[in-house]
Amino acid sequence: MADPALGPRTPSTRLLNMQFSTQPLWLVGFRPFFALACLSGLALPVLWALFFSGTLTPPPAPFSPTQWHAHEMFFGFGWAVMGGFLLTSTKNWVKIRGYHGVALILLVGAWLIERAGMWFAGALPPLVFRLSSNLFLASIVAMLLWSLIRHRQSDSFRDNYFFLIILPLFLVAKNLLLSDGHFQAGASMTMGLFRVAFLVMLERTLTQFMKNAMQATILRNALLDTGIKLLALLLVVASLLPVAVAAWIGLLLGLLLVGRFVYWKPQLALRRLDIGIMYLGYLAIVAQLLLQFIDYLVQPGWIGSVPMHVFTFGAMGLIIPAMLIRIVNGHTGRKVVFDRLDKTVLWIMIAGFVIRIVVPQIDPAGYLHWISLAAASWFVSFSILAWRYIPYLLQARVDGREH
Repeated sequence: MADPALGPRTPSTRLLNMQFSTQPLWLVGFRPFFALACLSGLALPVLWALFFSGTLTPPPAPFSPTQWHAHEMFFGFGWAVMGGFLLTSTKNWVKIRGYHGVALILLVGAWLIERAGMWFAGALPPLVFRLSSNLFLASIVAMLLWSLIRHRQSDSFRDNYFFLIILPLFLVAKNLLLSDGHFQAGASMTMGLFRVAFLVMLERTLTQFMKNAMQATILRNALLDTGIKLLALLLVVASLLPVAVAAWIGLLLGLLLVGRFVYWKPQLALRRLDIGIMYLGYLAIVAQLLLQFIDYLVQPGWIGSVPMHVFTFGAMGLIIPAMLIRIVNGHTGRKVVFDRLDKTVLWIMIAGFVIRIVVPQIDPAGYLHWISLAAASWFVSFSILAWRYIPYLLQARVDGREH
């Protein structure tokens, strides 16, 4: 009987499946997409720094270099991470085998086509570009929604309806991001969607991490948790709201997050870098909301788009490497222990955050220099992760389990 996760099998797909189904890389979603996340994480910020400094000329495109940068970091790097995470976690949430083999090969191909389409956009007919730039996201969103909706009765998490709402909206945000005159709305919406995803993920993972590592129970109140996620969901459409309304909603969400943070026992979590960095990422989400409110009140004139980069460098840049290390080790049958090299990666990313966000406010004249150093921190960190963990992703589990 055909595996529903693979779809109908034609002779060509059967041949492809026979050739690749025994390869560990295609057994679970996190394997190929975390490998792509490592490679894009080391390459994309460096490319942007070269474009920004004028060292390298961006290829001709129907969008600006800034749009390219935002799109590739959110929908190239960001969705390689989120795609791998959700492909793996959704199968566990609803207790199915999950997508593997041909399904993952085709998704990776679509991701690569999107990267090529973004690079050669200026040479492609508009329709071809639109198809190439939406193929991956439309496919993976449809697959994730199919898993969550079809197996809703066996879902371990009642609040997965947040993913049912936000996943299709990523397609709207993506196209706004690349559209003339709608970049800011698209960027705001994209960040808002990632914010919801991170808040849902942090609730679940930090509760488990603190219990397992610290034997500590952190505050989980259904009313508070749901209120936080609903406010975050409302901020997804912040660009459609009056500026004052969006700013005050952001402030309220930030204050609720701060209040909950106090009861999440940070004094314990911050003793361990592997868990503490998740708390720092949580605080980066809070900081972004508060900085956005300050922008609304006084327009302080930050050097660089500080609120946006506090989120991308702070929440995404700090949390993702720690989660990648934890998931790759745990899901390949290894002990989840952060050794000296793993911790070095996290410290480099923390330093990169300071270099990108804080130092330019003190030394605006050296802005280009700090941009380059921040990009270098991503290059070094994700190069180490790629060198260390891509071989794990290519190998079978060390505990003998299939997947």
